[in-house]
Amino acid sequence: MKDLFSRTLQTTIIFLVVGGILVLSFGGFFSSVTNQFTGGLVSVQQWFATRYLAIQEFLAAPRDIVSLRSRNAELQKQVSDLQAQVISLQQRVNETEILAALVAFSRTNPDSSYKAASVIGRDPSPFLHYIIINRGSNDDIRRGMPVVTSEGLVGRVDAVIADAARVQLITDPASSVNVYLKNTKTDAMLIGSITGDVSLDLISQSATVQPGDLILTSGLGGGFPPDLIVGQVVNVRKLAAELFQQATVQPAVDFSRLQIVLVITNFRAVDIAPLIPTVTP
Repeated sequence: MKDLFSRTLQTTIIFLVVGGILVLSFGGFFSSVTNQFTGGLVSVQQWFATRYLAIQEFLAAPRDIVSLRSRNAELQKQVSDLQAQVISLQQRVNETEILAALVAFSRTNPDSSYKAASVIGRDPSPFLHYIIINRGSNDDIRRGMPVVTSEGLVGRVDAVIADAARVQLITDPASSVNVYLKNTKTDAMLIGSITGDVSLDLISQSATVQPGDLILTSGLGGGFPPDLIVGQVVNVRKLAAELFQQATVQPAVDFSRLQIVLVITNFRAVDIAPLIPTVTP
């Protein structure tokens, strides 16, 4: 009987305690404790979640770096290919523009026959000024033929082999071209120099020469056909004690950017040196 009474009493006490807890809970007496417990549990979960993500990123980082490096290499190759394509297209555009200008020049000067040639070499010496073109005797190129662009006179063929030729530029120190000043119809001699500068000599003292005057080939001497544009006068040097005036010249052609030129094939230079009388003392 005592055991039965004891168990009944315990059961009653447990029900009373549970009931009391439930009454207190429904009455809101445990809300602050519950909130604190829940907040602490959430904080613990966040801490574990943060650490888990950090560990996951750390373990995945090597694979990501390898993938990014591979992708970066692919993009760099694509950029290099695109840059090469752009450069190639720009070169084609430049060549097309040059050829169009040369065609226009040849149409405006129909009396001459032309053969286009590409520049494949330049002089390595600072004392000589010439270019190498990819046309030679197999293309009927001969020594002495004038070479021009749409801008003006370049020079003349100085030496020829089967598939190439050397062109002496008008800037060469051994070059001399008979020219005239268009505004005053005054003859002069165009000469090159070691530095590549071009100047006029043998200008009559009576001629009125001004900066900007246009210079053309005169055809005298038999070396070049007449009326090819050479350049413009930059400044004039005139001294009363000297027999002739001198002038510096800005060539019409930009020799540093020569790519394609025209050879005048129906012109044959004439060496008139044997016809010039010599003065004996």
